[in-house]
Amino acid sequence: MYSNQKIFIPLMVFFFAFIFLSSPGCNHKKNLRILKLAHVLDTQHPVHKAMSFMAEEVEKNSQGKLRIEIYPNGQLGQERELIELLQIGSLAMTKVSTAPLESFVPEMKVLGIPYVFRNDVHRWTVLKGPIGQSLLRSGEKCFLRGLCFYDAGSRSFYTKKTPIYSPEDLKGLKIRVMKSVTAVNMIKAMGGSPTPISWDELYTALQQGVVDGAENNPPSFYLSHHYEVCQFYTLDEHTAVPDILLISTVVWNRLSPEERKWIQQAADKSVGFQRKLWREASQKALDEVKKAGVKIINPDKSAFIHAAEKLHQSYRGTELFDLINKIKELKTKN
Repeated sequence: MYSNQKIFIPLMVFFFAFIFLSSPGCNHKKNLRILKLAHVLDTQHPVHKAMSFMAEEVEKNSQGKLRIEIYPNGQLGQERELIELLQIGSLAMTKVSTAPLESFVPEMKVLGIPYVFRNDVHRWTVLKGPIGQSLLRSGEKCFLRGLCFYDAGSRSFYTKKTPIYSPEDLKGLKIRVMKSVTAVNMIKAMGGSPTPISWDELYTALQQGVVDGAENNPPSFYLSHHYEVCQFYTLDEHTAVPDILLISTVVWNRLSPEERKWIQQAADKSVGFQRKLWREASQKALDEVKKAGVKIINPDKSAFIHAAEKLHQSYRGTELFDLINKIKELKTKN
């Protein structure tokens, strides 16, 4: 697929260049430049609030010369479509999970490997350090520049009828996953049957029994209302797949050094703001789903970690395996 992109994307960039220059994404009237940022999240989501905070910082830092307009709720398309719009320069920025980015940037697979991070301190040491910075730049070969990572918490299993205490309980269950090869392999390694389904179709799929369960972080479980059809939430915290804020390199390369600085500084500042909101939203989500009657299960994670180790070993002999080990061996200051 990547080889097709190498042929397709440069042609499309050339073809759409004039659209970018004449669109609201690049408005030079009264020395004002407007960049469009689109994403699929609800406006109550902590990540949306963080991006709104970032937009305010950009406008303040630039003294009104640069503005970011945000289009939430999938108004301009789903995550894959938004990534492709960035590649051709007809959209300036987007926020996506790093999971669907895997098919564009193979290095991102490492962030979806279960139990590659020991804890939150370890995870953020990786994301803020040289490994994380390298991953943010790894998409530039396909016209995607990462500005920062946002906290998307840890993903855990939730099910309709069967409580999950160990990987054994996943056997025979159809578990919805993101459209990610890594996510599919993870569920297989744990004994379940992975079923890729779009996020906006998942509530109905759960309701109608197309799948028996899914996996996600607490705010997503709560805000999606999936707790209305799922009785059990098992906090095994198998993966901590971050969100990533992207800007099109077609757009980035047209910005002045000063404009780039305004954007990067605002993005960096928004990370701390978002992490605080995330902690609050996660606790509220768990409290609310518990009130609604969901049984919260805190399992012994050792069996899940053991199942994940088999998946880690399956990458032996690849660059990804080396990166997994590099992350696992990274020391942190506790």
